[in-house]
Amino acid sequence: MSVSNLDNLKSEIDELVPDLIAMRRDLHEHPELAFEEVRTSGIVAQRLRALGLEVQTGIAKTGVVGLLRGGASKPGARTLAIRADMDALPIHELNEIDYRSQVDGKMHACGHDGHTSILLTVADILSKRRAELAGNVKFIFQPAEERIGGAEPMVKEGAMEGVDGIIGLHLISNHPIGRVGVRSGPVFASADSLQIIVKGKGGHAAMPNLSVDPIVIAAHIITALQPLISRETSPFEPSIITIASIHAGTATNIIPEYVELKGTMRAFTKEQRTYLRRRIQEVATGVATALGGSSELEFLEGCPPCVNDPGMAELVYRAAVEAVGEQAVDQGQEVMTTGSDDMAYFLDAVPGCYFIVGAHNEEKGAKYPHHNPRFNVDEDALPIAVETLTRAALDYLS
Repeated sequence: MSVSNLDNLKSEIDELVPDLIAMRRDLHEHPELAFEEVRTSGIVAQRLRALGLEVQTGIAKTGVVGLLRGGASKPGARTLAIRADMDALPIHELNEIDYRSQVDGKMHACGHDGHTSILLTVADILSKRRAELAGNVKFIFQPAEERIGGAEPMVKEGAMEGVDGIIGLHLISNHPIGRVGVRSGPVFASADSLQIIVKGKGGHAAMPNLSVDPIVIAAHIITALQPLISRETSPFEPSIITIASIHAGTATNIIPEYVELKGTMRAFTKEQRTYLRRRIQEVATGVATALGGSSELEFLEGCPPCVNDPGMAELVYRAAVEAVGEQAVDQGQEVMTTGSDDMAYFLDAVPGCYFIVGAHNEEKGAKYPHHNPRFNVDEDALPIAVETLTRAALDYLS
């Protein structure tokens, strides 16, 4: 890719910004939940076909893949995948904006409308340069990220076949506008849900000696789980165990038969994830047995941690520096989040990098957290994301 063409990239993106924002706002007005992204995937497929890409639809139900073959490719040329998620959340939007959701109870409250629009714009730019591309680009539009259910079936159904590397981004509402965050190693945590059924022996609350109180046992289990983080986990390897739901009993004078505990477990490495799963089982069983009851533990497996390849992270870092300047590229712990993302399955398939683009701006009201009914992003983040992805792709295929 010639230097002059790269120098013209910012002005080329500027020309596309009106369409980029209009596209994002249209998707925002018409949110679709996991595996229901029929309208969204239809728009994506139509735009990709109009750009002359080879398009596959119906992957993992509503996923779309577009393949751009580089005109300067030689045998053995590399293929880079770029991924965006498309689904919305079951949240009723409270923003008073012209493009607020037109669907009651559904809202793009995590920025996926932006991700989809960004990637379609990148496809537009790269398709115009196909004659100069010494490799291929596969554009992956994934359904059902919010349910952590769309990435894994896309991989299993062949979306990553022939891919050598992958990149993707997340707009972040608590990271300042104008900044990009990229680092090697773990960036998003794993996420698993857990349910513990604590069993005792029911009876009269006035005669607890004749019963085995599962509420007391459950309380001890909750307390005993926390040292797994504070005493068994390295301070340099953050993890989380949160019990967020407790259900038990029907009356003030009845000791119930059982207690149901539900929560989440987060970790930044696969090894720590495996360790905590084992120890939670041991603690719950041991405490319940010691106090005369029993427990049953069920893990509802979420997704692994997102771990960036050092080489791919360096690739994105160089692109981000070109886009916003070295002083505006973050590489520290502020790039990490204990939130999860099933981009992890793509990163497990090939070396890749998942990075963040700041979209927080108090003056524009873009200040609320993800999954909040007033969530919004500063749309000035969109062209920054487009430029970073495009430069990384051109560098990868140079």
